[in-house]
Amino acid sequence: MIIQVTAPTSLSDLLFNEFRDASKTTVKKIITHGNVKVNGKMNTNPATKVTPGDSVEYIKQVVHRSKINPPYPVVYEDNYLLVAEKPAGLLTVGDRGLGGTSFYKELLEYVKENSEGKERLYVVHRLDREVSGLLVFTKTEELQQNLKNDWKNTRKLYYALVEGSPEKEEGTIRNWLVQGNNQKMYSGKVSEKSKLAITHYKVMDKSPGFTLLEVELETGRKNQIRVHLSEMGCPVVGDRKYGADDHFERRIRLHAFYLAINHPATGDPLEFKSKMPKEFLVLKQKDEKYK
Repeated sequence: MIIQVTAPTSLSDLLFNEFRDASKTTVKKIITHGNVKVNGKMNTNPATKVTPGDSVEYIKQVVHRSKINPPYPVVYEDNYLLVAEKPAGLLTVGDRGLGGTSFYKELLEYVKENSEGKERLYVVHRLDREVSGLLVFTKTEELQQNLKNDWKNTRKLYYALVEGSPEKEEGTIRNWLVQGNNQKMYSGKVSEKSKLAITHYKVMDKSPGFTLLEVELETGRKNQIRVHLSEMGCPVVGDRKYGADDHFERRIRLHAFYLAINHPATGDPLEFKSKMPKEFLVLKQKDEKYK
């Protein structure tokens, strides 16, 4: 339904007059849940002023129902977002022109088929190939940018199984990361090329030679957790690139298990959790648990 505005008013009052059987509370929910566009752009603010010449479109939100099975576990999906669990060993996004598959490519095919070609996916953030866990995608470029702009308010937690044990039970690592010629990241001085990186950690469990950490990212730099823990003297198990023992399986024991965001269309807080993978605490060298 499209409404042509003929007199100055607020978005909520305009729709309240159109939906005479609905309460003002219901009308506000219709707007805040992302069902209204003003001049072709989604608007979730009931107080928005509209003037003659403006076009307001009401889009009835349809409950999302999957017609086909997704290729990977989907923990949340609506008309605007998709959150799924990436397995270790798969690129988030493949290299252009090199072919092959990726987490994004397979989920994009699922979304396109499930929506009969009406929906697409847009990448908001990434996980390294050997890192598993939660990834969120949007279904429009506008929402992608909204979420990126609000990313500083996102909370991201990881499980990390590391070699050795930190000196302190919990702490914060804060320095500047820069990429070297060998594509590895390392801490360096403040410069035009370096970026501030902040990582928080706390010990969850210990065993002889290994420690299970909960890690929280305050910033999201390339390989940030892997570099910080390695330079602390506790490389992530399996992460040979950053100094881990090469006797163990290459699979990096890093899992993004918690993600909290503000919905880019409605502003509602959303929280997602992922269980620790079954093989996460298994060291393949001896095929036994780390403790």
